[in-house]
Amino acid sequence: MSLGLLCTIVLTGALVRLTGSGLGCSDWPNCNSQKFVDVSSGHAAIEQINRLFTGCVSAAVIVAVLTSYLRRPRRRDLVLLSWGLVAGVVAQIIIGAVVVVTGLNPYANMTHFLVSMFLVACAFMLERSSRIDSVSRVVRAVPREIRILHLLLVTAASISVVTGTVVTATGPHAGDEDAVRFGFALVSVARVHSISVIATVGILVVTMLRLRSATDTVSRSVRQALGTMAFVAVLQGAVGYLQYFTGVPVLLVGFHIAGATAFWLTVCNLFFAPRPDEVLPSA
Repeated sequence: MSLGLLCTIVLTGALVRLTGSGLGCSDWPNCNSQKFVDVSSGHAAIEQINRLFTGCVSAAVIVAVLTSYLRRPRRRDLVLLSWGLVAGVVAQIIIGAVVVVTGLNPYANMTHFLVSMFLVACAFMLERSSRIDSVSRVVRAVPREIRILHLLLVTAASISVVTGTVVTATGPHAGDEDAVRFGFALVSVARVHSISVIATVGILVVTMLRLRSATDTVSRSVRQALGTMAFVAVLQGAVGYLQYFTGVPVLLVGFHIAGATAFWLTVCNLFFAPRPDEVLPSA
């Protein structure tokens, strides 16, 4: 439940920015100096819905903490992961306040999104780890010959997500027409982001080729994760280029943000695959 809600709130946050509702509420935690909740205008209503949705996420995180303590036998890893969600949500609330107080500062907005990705990763690990009784390691087992490629791929994919936030903080759709933007040339930062994406796809292709003839269980599992990642990466790249060459329309930007979240889930799937003690592979 936490994972689904955390992915959803990324999209509601994007809705706030893409509709120019980033300052629909001019204060925090109140919507404005007169009202805690104000839906008198469209922008205020959209911003308020996103804020109130944070309450649903907080409730889900509290449930995650409680269930991690109630589970028998109690597991330290699940307790720590659930508290990681608490820390992340608290950080998001503080960052959200900074975003409003600073008039949608691009650094604060970038941090807001990247902390969301941390929370998604944390919730992903929690969901996967909770499926088995005892976890020995959370990092996916990979064949020896692709261990370096595996780490390079996850690193390159993470960099592509970060560079994508720089493009977002430079381009239009800041959440308000008067919001401060980075002073970079959009073409330049888009090119840097594109290079990071191409590097990621290149490493992905090389890794898949190295495993094309492997038939063992571990290789088949990794190959499946790579295939999912490749599918999402191709779709995300297509949307990215389409939005760039069509003047960054709102609808395509929305799809691109949803795609970025989906792509990050495939990165988590490639890197995190909790293994029970009794089935720990030797590879």
